[in-house]
Amino acid sequence: MRNTTSNSGFAAPAGRPLGNERHRATLAELIATVVLALSTIVVVTVVSVGIARANVAGNVIDNEGSLFTIALLLGLVFIAMGGLTLFTLPGHRPKKH
Repeated sequence: MRNTTSNSGFAAPAGRPLGNERHRATLAELIATVVLALSTIVVVTVVSVGIARANVAGNVIDNEGSLFTIALLLGLVFIAMGGLTLFTLPGHRPKKH
């Protein structure tokens, strides 16, 4: 049985090289890259405007500054613990086929 997920994307099937389709595949990849970049810019802009209008951090810090400080410190501790755990994992060796 042939594994169809190994050649996903814009590539041709393994048994058939690209002929005239090479330009179409290149154009499709270029369009997909440009659209992805533009949509990422739009999403970043929308989220930034939403955060600026919400001003959530200002409201939390004004009302409960000590609770916000404790939560921030706990978050940093959890991030540090995760980083240390990542460094203590044994090395990953690729499988030989």
